[in-house]
Amino acid sequence: MVESQFEDLEHALGYRFRERALAERALTHSSAAANAGAEEFSHNNEQLEYLGDAVLEMLVSDYLFRAFPSWSEGQLSKSRARLVNAVSLSSAARRLDLGRHLRLGRGEEKTGGREKPALLGDAFEALVAAIYLDAGLDPAREFVTRTLIDGVIEAQGDLGRSDHKSALQELLQARGLPPARYEVVRESGPDHRKIFCVKVSVPEIVSAEGAGTSKKEAEQLAAQQALEQLQPLRA
Repeated sequence: MVESQFEDLEHALGYRFRERALAERALTHSSAAANAGAEEFSHNNEQLEYLGDAVLEMLVSDYLFRAFPSWSEGQLSKSRARLVNAVSLSSAARRLDLGRHLRLGRGEEKTGGREKPALLGDAFEALVAAIYLDAGLDPAREFVTRTLIDGVIEAQGDLGRSDHKSALQELLQARGLPPARYEVVRESGPDHRKIFCVKVSVPEIVSAEGAGTSKKEAEQLAAQQALEQLQPLRA
């Protein structure tokens, strides 16, 4: 990685590495070593991803434990899963533009590896481990809070709010049913006070609507109505 590109990476991460090799290893996919045959690619990010997964789960658990002292174990576990799932990790990686910095083999490069959610999520976890090894737990905690937790809250709302969309998705998956589809069916009111009506449906299974001041709020309310209709399936 050339110096200017590495500086761009550090700027995006909001962190300056003492040991540059850790960052480069965190962004090196196993396919790079297979093609390059060079010593610089002999270490990929798989071990860092393994460590980062553990560090990330501990930091997120600690954050939730301190932020929501009255929550039950079930509430804490659900919110942790919401923060560290593949979608959240790959979204955080995209916000940091990690795909541009990945070191890939020719095969992964040709098949769009820089946009693959799994590769992006793994790279994010590996970077968490790299920062932890480079400077310790506190810098890793700051990085995770700023780039992952705050990002999820901004995109999905308060962690304390019930996530009916995720609950509906989990129920459908558990029953082997197709995923729900969301569609804005109506908009009303002036631009500064617009009301959105969203329909959620699974053909021949469930159909429900919800209205809110944002599309996300309307989707959550529609999902809540769908869950109530599907109550027998939840038993």
